[in-house]
Parts: sequence; C-alpha cells; structure tokens
Amino acid sequence: MTRIIMHGCNGKMGQVISRIVEDDKDAVIVAGIDVNDNIANPYPVFTDMNSIDVEGDVIIDFSTAKAVPSLIDYAKSKKLPVVLCTTGLNDEQLNIVNEASKEIAILLSANMSLGVNLLLNLVKKAAKTLTAANFDIEIIEKHHNQKIDAPSGTALAFADSINESLNNEYSYTYDRTIVKAKRDSKEIGIHSVRGGTIVGEHSIIFAGKDEVVELNHNALSKDIFGVGAVNAAKFLSQKSKGMYDMQNVIEGN
Repeated sequence: MTRIIMHGCNGKMGQVISRIVEDDKDAVIVAGIDVNDNIANPYPVFTDMNSIDVEGDVIIDFSTAKAVPSLIDYAKSKKLPVVLCTTGLNDEQLNIVNEASKEIAILLSANMSLGVNLLLNLVKKAAKTLTAANFDIEIIEKHHNQKIDAPSGTALAFADSINESLNNEYSYTYDRTIVKAKRDSKEIGIHSVRGGTIVGEHSIIFAGKDEVVELNHNALSKDIFGVGAVNAAKFLSQKSKGMYDMQNVIEGN
C-alpha cells in the first residue's frame, strides 16, 4: 500500500486524485496540504506542511510554481520522493529541483498522461524523417481560460523532444507579430489558445510541400492526469534518489 501526501489537495487536480485513490486498493492518501481548508476530505488537511503528523511514502504535487521550493525543502527534510506535476517552473526553481534529486527521488513531468508520453516518442521519429524533406514544424496547444502559464509545459515538452532529435538546432518562435520576416527553416512555432473549459489539446503539425502531417492528443477529462500521477507515485515510492520522468514509469525502470 502506497501512502500518499497530496500537495494541493483542494485544487481541481488534487480533488481528482483524491477520488481516483478512493477506488485504488494499492494506494491511500494519508494527508493533504493546501492553503485552503474549506473542502471536506477523508484525510487530514494541513495548511502548514511542517505540522503534518502522519507518515507517508511519497508526495504528489499539483500546486503552483511558487509553492515548489518550500515543498522541496520539506521533502528533503523527510526524505520523501516527490511526483512533481506543477508546470511553469522558472530556471531557478528547476535548479532547486535538480539539486534536490541528488538527495531524494523526484519525478518531473509536464504531462502525466500515458498518451502524451507515447506521443513524445512518436514526434521524434516524425521529426527526423520529415525535416529531412524540408517540412516545417508548428505546435498549437489549447487549454481552459483558468490556465496561468503559456505555452503549456506539454507543448514545450513536445518542442524539446523534437529539438533533441534534431541535435538542438532549432529555435522557438512564440509571437510572429514581433518580427516581420519570413519563417526560418530551423524554427518551431509554438502557439497558445485559452478559452472555456478545454481540458487540453495539443497538435504537432509538420507542413511540407503539398502535404501536411499532424499528430494530435486531446484530453477529454482530467482523470487521465490523475491516473498517471498515482501510478507515478507507486513507482517513485520505491526509489531513494534521482530524477525520473513518465518514460521511466512506462518502462518500469
């Protein structure tokens, strides 16, 4: 039985994960952490993580970027692994996470979905084949109107995955209104749409002469991210230190 501490338990994803774990015979949430304690949960909720008086095996984090450094400090003090699902981390925060992975196990993923992580591998193969034939690459991501960061962490993960397969020779363009110029052959355009209740849609477009190849992923509910996070927590609870991602969970290593 994996004992989970849910950081951001009263947020939308925290509540999704709480519901998923209720039906999971191999996991239990033993405590929650949230600045808001106005939701009734079947586990104790702490507004101050240093007040937690129950034992856990792993922390799942779905909170905000600014809350991550203090969470990492707490996790290091308790030697607890962290499934870090919060996106929009800046370079300083990412450095804190990377340094902490020398002491504790951390799983960092821009997207917890199995389908997205499979697609991250597929776009690498497509990029190698199609850019050799002078295909241009554009990424479009769509999310609900409450999402704070743009572009999404998943869109950047797709761009990074493609760029890695192309020897990191490509630059990223986010706003074509700034410079009035033709598109460079070695750039990846990344575009964000925010509106309504869109859970998450990502399109990777390879546009060549007289043909277009498009790879898509559409999230129909937040449950896919919650299931992935719980599976990641079970995996990471057996690790003592190091940096991991969802590919490790999928491959079981």
